[in-house]
Amino acid sequence: MIFTTIRTRMLAAALLPVTLVIVVLVGVFWSTRVGDLDAAHRQRAKLLVHQVAIASEYGLFSGNLTNLQSVVNGMQREPDVRSVAVFGAGGLLLARAGAGGYQTLADLSSPIYVQQQRARGIDVLTEVISTSDVQLDDLFSPPPGGQPVPPMVLGHAVVELSTDGLRSHQRDILFVAVFVGFVGWMVGGGLATRLGQGVVLPVARVSRMIERIGRGDLAVGADPDPKDPLYELQMGLGRMAERLAWSREDLEQRVATVTHELRLKKEEAEAATLAKSRFLAAASHDLRQPTHALGMFIARLGQLPMDAQTRQLVGSLEASVHAMQDLLDGLLDLSRLDAGAVPVHVRAVPMDALLESVRSVLGPVAADKGLRLRVRSTALWAMTDEMLLQRMVMNLVQNAIRYTERGTVLLACRSADHGNGVRIEVWDSGIGVSPEHQSEIFKEFYQVGNTGRERSRGLGLGLNIVERSARLLGHTVVLRSNLGCGTRFSITAPRAMAPAAMPVVVASVLPSVAGLDGVRVLVIEDDGSAREAIRELLASWGCHVEAAQTLEQARVLLRNGAIPDVIVSDFRLGDGSNGLSAIASLRDLAGHDIPACLMSGDTDGALMQAAKAAGLTLLHKPVRPAKLRSLLRHLTNAAAVGQRTVAPDDGVQDAV
Repeated sequence: MIFTTIRTRMLAAALLPVTLVIVVLVGVFWSTRVGDLDAAHRQRAKLLVHQVAIASEYGLFSGNLTNLQSVVNGMQREPDVRSVAVFGAGGLLLARAGAGGYQTLADLSSPIYVQQQRARGIDVLTEVISTSDVQLDDLFSPPPGGQPVPPMVLGHAVVELSTDGLRSHQRDILFVAVFVGFVGWMVGGGLATRLGQGVVLPVARVSRMIERIGRGDLAVGADPDPKDPLYELQMGLGRMAERLAWSREDLEQRVATVTHELRLKKEEAEAATLAKSRFLAAASHDLRQPTHALGMFIARLGQLPMDAQTRQLVGSLEASVHAMQDLLDGLLDLSRLDAGAVPVHVRAVPMDALLESVRSVLGPVAADKGLRLRVRSTALWAMTDEMLLQRMVMNLVQNAIRYTERGTVLLACRSADHGNGVRIEVWDSGIGVSPEHQSEIFKEFYQVGNTGRERSRGLGLGLNIVERSARLLGHTVVLRSNLGCGTRFSITAPRAMAPAAMPVVVASVLPSVAGLDGVRVLVIEDDGSAREAIRELLASWGCHVEAAQTLEQARVLLRNGAIPDVIVSDFRLGDGSNGLSAIASLRDLAGHDIPACLMSGDTDGALMQAAKAAGLTLLHKPVRPAKLRSLLRHLTNAAAVGQRTVAPDDGVQDAV
């Protein structure tokens, strides 16, 4: 890639014809001079042998060998003469000078000898020596018009002439030709270059102007020489650069204006999002109180004797309350994710235990629908947040069960990313998802084929929560599906090494409280309906319940001797205190750590951290009666063996 620039291409275009002319002239000169030298050499050789023949005629005629030897000796001293010889008429060698490779005249007549000598650079020439026809003006001359006397052959003259001198002259001529050609090429190239500069330099200036414009440097305005052949083009480029500069300034101003407007719109959108989150938080708190009380009342109502029609009505009420609770839980999760209030605790988590916990919860749900939930055991560990990942897997399995009418739902875990990751997969044999809907199903409240918002098919928040939670953890969620071919959801998390095996400790059998009969529970709740509902429900489970509206009422109960086994407190209390300070105060009054838990409709992440720091389990309203009963059993069992209350890992602690 030599001729890549305009300058080199113009130089090549100028030098090419000069080079061709010089090469042709040098070739013609050299070939002509070589031909002349060859002709002169052949002519000289013929003259030399002819001269020997003439000079030897008298010696041969008179038989004077001395004269013949002097003739050949004198000829042998000529330049390039290798040997000279004279043969008699009978072919006998009479005189020779120089080193010749022949002995007889027959040797000279052989073509092989001549070719061998020519290959060595020696030309062999032979000429017949005959008598000369000399006109004598005497009485004995034949009369004019008579028959001439034919010449008589006296012998042969031989000369061997070297071509070294000829070759030397040819080399000298070649050197001269090359030198003349080089000088001519230099002179012609200089002239061609000088002439080419008149074209190259203006083009180069224009090229530099275009290059600067391409880099965004529009200040290329210059005063070109009017004599420049590209003067008009340079002036046009300057005017174009000025117009581009004006257009760029105008565009920058417009972009700045639009950017400012977009920033304002973004701030408005962020403010609207924040307001929405605050509204959801406030609305969910206000809705959770009556929904919480309603759930407790319905649970208590379901324990009373009633006829079949009434029980069916109560079952419908309970299903409606559960649907409302699911909606509130979904809105709570979304608002906490939007507000960034979801704490993340990443650690090494065994996948087998996580999958088994999902199977224990959702296995009966799948069986009630006639499906089989299969879970493959695994020894893999993942670096993740256990509660968040468990909720994600629960949502995916619930979604698979909801959209599968028959067959199997498979939950498995395998190695991924060449051993650096762990992939949890949820397979189902359901209806599948068409490609055009696969990017839409992760949106809020989006459900394929449920435009009528049928409540039994869910709310359309589960997959959106899964996608947001995965983004929060840095995990990836992948969907593979097609209509009628089932669906596979997969979550990929970083792989973790299993910790070293811990020594097995054989513990004594702990006493267990199978039920809640006789358990003394202190309920602190400022909302009258909720307080009455939970009091009635706990009493139906066999608990001795004391209810207080404020912290001061609770302190009075303890001072009167009503020391509870468990404290269940709302977070926000009517006297301006909160559940955390109330529990701490009551424990100080009792002189020991009474097992306790918090209930609240707040969605603030700081509250979860505060409850965890205090060692308390936080239940978000509305609380499902089964969850509350499970927690009370756990707290009473822990208190029975003198253990401090610890938040259980069975899903009681709320998480997204």
